[in-house]
Amino acid sequence: MSKGQAIELPESLVAVRVGFRWLATPRRGLFGSRVREIDLDASAVLFADRQPVDVVFFSHLVSDDGSLRHTGDSLVGGVGQDGDDEAILVDLQRVPAHIDQIVFSVNSFVGQTFQEVRSTLCRLVDEASGQELARFTMVGGAACNARIMAKVHRAGVGWRMTALGASASGRTFQDLVPAMLPQL
Repeated sequence: MSKGQAIELPESLVAVRVGFRWLATPRRGLFGSRVREIDLDASAVLFADRQPVDVVFFSHLVSDDGSLRHTGDSLVGGVGQDGDDEAILVDLQRVPAHIDQIVFSVNSFVGQTFQEVRSTLCRLVDEASGQELARFTMVGGAACNARIMAKVHRAGVGWRMTALGASASGRTFQDLVPAMLPQL
C-alpha cells in the first residue's frame, strides 16, 4: 500500500493482526557498522464519532470491551529479526457498533527519533489463515518520534484499512491524539 491508499476488507474476515516491524539505521563505528535496538511502542486508539473512547498499548493490553489485544511490549525491536516486533489483534466481530475507527501508531516513549529508524512496517494479516492482506512501509528518517501508520474503519457493513503515514511528535498515545484527529 502507499500513503492514502485504502482497501476493502473481505466481509468474511473475523479477526486481524496488525503487525509492526521496524529496522534501525546502521551506525558506523570504529569497528564497522552495527545495528542498535530501537524501542518503539505500538498502540491502537478506538474512536467513536471522532472522540477517543479506548486504547490498547503496552500498559493496557486489552481494550475494555475485549475486542482488541496487544501481544506485548518489545524492548528490542529494529534489529532485523523475522516476524513482527509488536502486534495488535482485532476481533472485528466484537468491536462495538459505536466504534467507527481504530487508529494505529508507533512511537518512542524514551525519545528515540525516526532518524534512527530506516523503515517502519505496518501489515494487516487474517488471523485465521495467516494470509497477509495489506502492507504499508514508511522509509526514511524524520526528526519526529512517532508515526501514525494506518486506520481500520467501518465502511458500510464492512471494514476498510487506510494507510495514513503521518509523522508526529509524542511520547504517549495521549500526545498523539491531536495528530490523529485530522486523519479521521
